[in-house]
Amino acid sequence: MKQERVVIENVNPQLQCGAYYIKRVVGEEVIVYADVLGDGHDVIQAEVAYKHESEKSFTRLRMNHLGNDVHRAVFSLKKQGYYQYKVEGWVDNPLNWQHGIEAKLKDGQLVSSELLDGVQYLKALLKKLKGKEKEYISGLVDAFQNKDKYDQAVKEAVSDKLHGMFVKHPLKNLVNSSTILQVYVDRKKANFSTWYEFFPRSTASEEGRHGTFKDAQRLLPKISAMGFDTVYLPPIHPIGEVNRKGKNNTTTAEEGDSGVPWGIGSKEGGHKSIHPELGSEKDFKDFIKKASEYDLEVAMDLAFQAAPDHPYITSNPEWFRKRPDGTMQYAENPPKKYQDIVNFNFESKDYKKLWQELLDVTLHWISFGIRIFRVDNPHTKPYYFWNWLIEEVKKDYPDVLFLAEAFSRPKVMQQLAKQGFSQSYTYFTWRVHKDELIEYVTELTQSEMKEYYRPNFWPNTPDINPYHLQGANESMHLIRYALAATLCGNLGIYGPVFEYMVTDAMPGKEEYLHSEKYEVRFWDWGIENKITHLITKLNLIRKNHPSLQQTNNIRFCRIDNDNLMAFYKWNDEGTDETLMVINLDSNYAQQGMVQLPLGELGVEAGKPIQMRDLVTDNSYLWYSEWNFVELPPSLPFHVFQIKK
Repeated sequence: MKQERVVIENVNPQLQCGAYYIKRVVGEEVIVYADVLGDGHDVIQAEVAYKHESEKSFTRLRMNHLGNDVHRAVFSLKKQGYYQYKVEGWVDNPLNWQHGIEAKLKDGQLVSSELLDGVQYLKALLKKLKGKEKEYISGLVDAFQNKDKYDQAVKEAVSDKLHGMFVKHPLKNLVNSSTILQVYVDRKKANFSTWYEFFPRSTASEEGRHGTFKDAQRLLPKISAMGFDTVYLPPIHPIGEVNRKGKNNTTTAEEGDSGVPWGIGSKEGGHKSIHPELGSEKDFKDFIKKASEYDLEVAMDLAFQAAPDHPYITSNPEWFRKRPDGTMQYAENPPKKYQDIVNFNFESKDYKKLWQELLDVTLHWISFGIRIFRVDNPHTKPYYFWNWLIEEVKKDYPDVLFLAEAFSRPKVMQQLAKQGFSQSYTYFTWRVHKDELIEYVTELTQSEMKEYYRPNFWPNTPDINPYHLQGANESMHLIRYALAATLCGNLGIYGPVFEYMVTDAMPGKEEYLHSEKYEVRFWDWGIENKITHLITKLNLIRKNHPSLQQTNNIRFCRIDNDNLMAFYKWNDEGTDETLMVINLDSNYAQQGMVQLPLGELGVEAGKPIQMRDLVTDNSYLWYSEWNFVELPPSLPFHVFQIKK
């Protein structure tokens, strides 16, 4: 039996009745909506109560009534970690009394009795006051009970001053509360990051030699100068020799073949070891330190799988599944076969020790200074394992970020994000046409996904050489990078094949020919071209414009050409606004009329707006709602800063 008179429903944002937390970064806000209603005609009040996990008591914010029983409040997030929040509602008898007496006075009624009734609320208020406020209310207690002070009492009874004090110090009657919900707050890099992936074994300065961490150090100034803030390395561990793959994914390796970095473990060690040809632990620590000097963070690959000759096979055979004939079950994703990899058996009776060991692996590399992990195929491991591992890491290392490399079914990818992954790979890699790009980005930014799924847009990866990049010209590479850089706060490329337009593919497959996954490649890392120049330009623009450092504040604009896409972005504070127009046709110039979102801009038609192209530094004055644009394939995008 509940005596509450207030009903609280539809509290948003929340995920599955609070089963999962929503996500934000430091400095962002949570905008809370709730339906709060009561029986009869009494005045109902509501507030949001929130606190950081390190705080003992809740901070409370009165919610604004928007009409139709919908209430709204906004609170800011200043620290990393968990926040709790809830909505509370109550019948506000003092405000109900004040509303009633005001209505009677407007009708010309005497309210002597009502004034006496109000004394109880004044006395309750007195207990919460000091100084002049207490003196003021004490005077009203006297006036409300003194017939000679009726006029003064009536005036003060309906005053804004008394109303404000009732609001500031509410007398809550029969308070009801929603379920306590959570938001996890990451550092800002969870929302805005620019990744560059390369294979350190392909960084030697002369052909025919295996690259090292020392070789890789010489790339750091270039990567930093191009505007990247994260260097991501494929697995750096010893590579298995049993069933090692050869060049172009042949099942038999020839002498000297380097194998696949994701086939982890050999007699040289396992997940806590470094491939001896890359260098020593000291070399890796030096690489991490040198990267930080160039404002680069090193992201490591967490690939929880093993080569057939991994030390775990001998030390902990119970962690793996065997066939009936006693042979080890290697990984498969039919029709693909991974003879050089065996998966951990997460149904093992010894799963607790397995989980703990994989956590220890993660913490081992954290001890080196690693704070970002790209996780290989997380969808092939139990969701609740990841929830546990990420929670355990975050307890002591809240700065650590996890990127989920899962190109799988939508709900699988969404579930990983709900379980705690900081960022997620996306279908952007395969979204090419205007309608499908708009549909996909709208889903990411306007549906419930915006509360928990942080996308990271990659035009290519070592695993994916998409058909639209195979044999593609310079313009297509520029288009794909410009889309990733301006649509999403997080982006990454696998280089140098992307900027050098190395697009040869295995026939009929979205895979690279002579892929670095299977062999050491030699690159002339000193090459600079138009793509490297414009990547640098776009990355600098992103760093200088907060509207491009986030994903969700986006509106697509009408433009009368299916080969042109236009969209408007802004930061939460409204201090930075940009408009992007991108030609999706890599072969021909396209032109059209783009509609400015004047309503969002707060500008009347006919008023001048300065549009400064941040790429070319050209400026234009637009006076109309509809404006002409033309983009050639040689420079297929505008990034306009809007100045009103």
